[in-house]
Amino acid sequence: MLHSTWRGTFRRTALAAALAAVVTGLGVVVPVASSAAAAGTLQQVTDFGSNPGNLAMYEYAPSGLAAGAPLVVALHGCTQSASDYHAHSGWQKFADQWGFAVVYPQTGSANNSLSCFSWFDSSKDTRGKGEAASVKQMVDTAVAQYGSDRTRVFVTGLSAGGGMTADLLADYPDVFAGGAVDSGLPAQCATTQTAASGCQYSGQNLTPKQWGDKVRNSNPGYTGPWPRVAVWQGSSDTTVAPVNGTELRDQWTDVWGIGQTASSTRSLTGGTTESIYDDSTGKAAVALFSVSGMAHGLAVNPGSGVDQCGTTGTYYLTYICSSYHTAKFWGLDGSGGTGTGSLPAPSGLTVTGTTGTGASLAWNAVSGAASYHVYRGGSKVGSATGTTYTDSGLSAGTAYSYTVAAVDSSGAVGASSAAVTATTTGSAPACYTADNYQQVQAGRAHQTGGYTYANGSGQNMGLYNVAVTHTLKETSPGYFVIADSGC
Repeated sequence: MLHSTWRGTFRRTALAAALAAVVTGLGVVVPVASSAAAAGTLQQVTDFGSNPGNLAMYEYAPSGLAAGAPLVVALHGCTQSASDYHAHSGWQKFADQWGFAVVYPQTGSANNSLSCFSWFDSSKDTRGKGEAASVKQMVDTAVAQYGSDRTRVFVTGLSAGGGMTADLLADYPDVFAGGAVDSGLPAQCATTQTAASGCQYSGQNLTPKQWGDKVRNSNPGYTGPWPRVAVWQGSSDTTVAPVNGTELRDQWTDVWGIGQTASSTRSLTGGTTESIYDDSTGKAAVALFSVSGMAHGLAVNPGSGVDQCGTTGTYYLTYICSSYHTAKFWGLDGSGGTGTGSLPAPSGLTVTGTTGTGASLAWNAVSGAASYHVYRGGSKVGSATGTTYTDSGLSAGTAYSYTVAAVDSSGAVGASSAAVTATTTGSAPACYTADNYQQVQAGRAHQTGGYTYANGSGQNMGLYNVAVTHTLKETSPGYFVIADSGC
């Protein structure tokens, strides 16, 4: 499933029929394109940069997504597509529940006969080159469009998408705060297609330091902070040998400067063993999820339970909802990645009132809770010993996403609640749609070197001319952000 020499090994997966489709010049079927994503739907974005890797960009964002939310990049496996991965992986459920946007890069047969990402090609998977550079351009576009928090951008991928995920984490540790490699390969395991099979089928007999050097050499001079990495591997995978999970663990623990002995282990559903490797502060830096008996694919667990997600299909295997545990490891549930306690998530979180500068919340008590942490957009904003909290210092007419987690007497933070959105009263930030020349003339942007930049945020709006149009939102006096997806 990882490169074109496996033509006879795999069948091409049917693309999701629920989306309208057209045939592009790449010779692959993709959803109908649009220039920006509509909230609550998967849409193609056709203009996201020079696109040296010849990829397609798709994105999904829940309705009412608040500014400052996280961003997840999810890469499909061979023979798959963006719509296929969106439909099966479960990421939509948690984007809706916890409030974040998802970007789905898509490759095609013009790049690889099996539509695999080129994790094994140094001209395409290294910093500033090919497919890696295209994904970076997608991140920049989505961050500008949604006002995403640049400190909470994450990347995940399956199989060849997992191999590319590891490469992206090594190439751009300054971009990605965390990653998850599902049935994939260590960063820069192979630099040519000829060498790819050796990585897939057998161990490379490298020390943790040698693996770590492959990451450090991908972006020389970078010293951290490093991404927090989750590794998912099936014990019965004959496509990507289970040793790759161990090698990924060795690689990223060495990058973090920590040992290869787990700080803690526990058993999860689906025959899954979770091994956690803490950093020097006691926070999980690397997690290895070994799924007993699982073949090659992405672990899903269909159902309506809190920790269930996804649908089964080719290379979507019923064991455990990997997307749920990955999202919690990254802290997308609002816990900041610290939700290691045993207390359940508070229920009944509601918005009890809003003003122009504040929002009041209430929730049901959790037995055994000594206090509660309150998170706005995934970042902790306060604590309460009771079951109410009022947040202050907010902007008028603005939507904010909140979650709450119970804390036991030892300080361990439990699972986070489902998110609620509070919209402050008053006038929403003003928005202005005009071409770049007009935006500059109106004092909402400035131009340097032939390019236009939004005042305040400094976001690149493209060439300084009348042919490029953007919507700018004034989030505070004199501070403008690109808001092409809606204001």
